[in-house]
Amino acid sequence: VQLVESGGGLVQAGGSLKLACAASRNGFSTNAMGWYRQAPGKQRELVAGITRGGDTKYTDSIKGRFTVSRDNAKNTVYLQMNSLKPEDTAVYYCNSALTLSMLGQSNYWGQGTQVTVSS
Repeated sequence: VQLVESGGGLVQAGGSLKLACAASRNGFSTNAMGWYRQAPGKQRELVAGITRGGDTKYTDSIKGRFTVSRDNAKNTVYLQMNSLKPEDTAVYYCNSALTLSMLGQSNYWGQGTQVTVSS
């Protein structure tokens, strides 16, 4: 499976961005899809994930500001990011796996897209 992200960029604090990640094919390896991020000098962390059936999970720091969604027909997962903060600045990576709990453990990663939030 190849994952291709789009939608990153530079935005002012309080602004919004929407990321998209398209998978090259459908299958068990894309039952769950999600977003990770890695800021300079920090470990990669899960941001949000969603299953084909719509179950979701979020990391606490973005709850109420970010929304993950997916279009199964397009094999695409989205991350709507609102009320962005400078601490959201990171490279955002798409990941897919068999289950939500397996996100981050699979070898299916996108190339990453930079999100920069200026203060």
